[in-house]
Amino acid sequence: MQREILRAAGGLDVFGRRIHWLETTTSTSDVAAYLAELGVDEGTVVVADAQTAGRGRHGHVWCSPPGAGLYLSIVLRPSGNLLGHANPAALLTLASGVAIAESVRASTGLPAEIKWPNDIMIGRRKLAGILAEATAQSGVLQHVILGIGLNLRQAAFPPEIANRATSVEAETNRAADRAQIFVQVLTAVAARYRDLQAGRFDVILGAWRALAPSLPSSRVEWDSVSGVVRGRAEDVDEQGALVVRVGDRVERIIAGEVRWI
Repeated sequence: MQREILRAAGGLDVFGRRIHWLETTTSTSDVAAYLAELGVDEGTVVVADAQTAGRGRHGHVWCSPPGAGLYLSIVLRPSGNLLGHANPAALLTLASGVAIAESVRASTGLPAEIKWPNDIMIGRRKLAGILAEATAQSGVLQHVILGIGLNLRQAAFPPEIANRATSVEAETNRAADRAQIFVQVLTAVAARYRDLQAGRFDVILGAWRALAPSLPSSRVEWDSVSGVVRGRAEDVDEQGALVVRVGDRVERIIAGEVRWI
């Protein structure tokens, strides 16, 4: 894999200069967060062959069997235009979704799409997930840990997600090139991160919308204090919120569990 990284070095910027390879860990994001607190440079990457406590949004478990996926986390220290954004973590999630979908398409030829806020889909099955965790001090953003999990090989998915998950090998019927996909992921993340730092938020949103063609008019629901609310998704705004029409009003969903129905 080192050879592939060296070949792609020109497009990786700070990504790929410091990579920590682990056989097994609880969560690559836990390790990356620890390193971030110690002051490691932006772009530091933690990769594991397996995770014993991989996680997604809202405390969901990310199934991480040995050798079955690409599990990595990246230390980011936003500055410039991105730091001045109202919700940099949300924008990072959108940009990362674009990057992962683009990298999957480039490295495998699969028609990867994005489902708000952080799922990479092949049809109706989930291929990858993204989790951006921000740490602030006295109201100032210190760093963001960008966690990425991408299913490469068919594994023993837990029964509750077996009918909703897929892998590169299941979709392509050929062996997944882990090194190639890893380098494509880093290259795409680096490119989209450059867009964010330069303030090209409209470029990110345009790319996100193009990679989420099924979002407009999709039916969604979520839990509120007054009960279940249902509506039709219309768009994603410049703050990364999901825009949903509920009857004659429009709601912005910033966080929480949205169910696609």
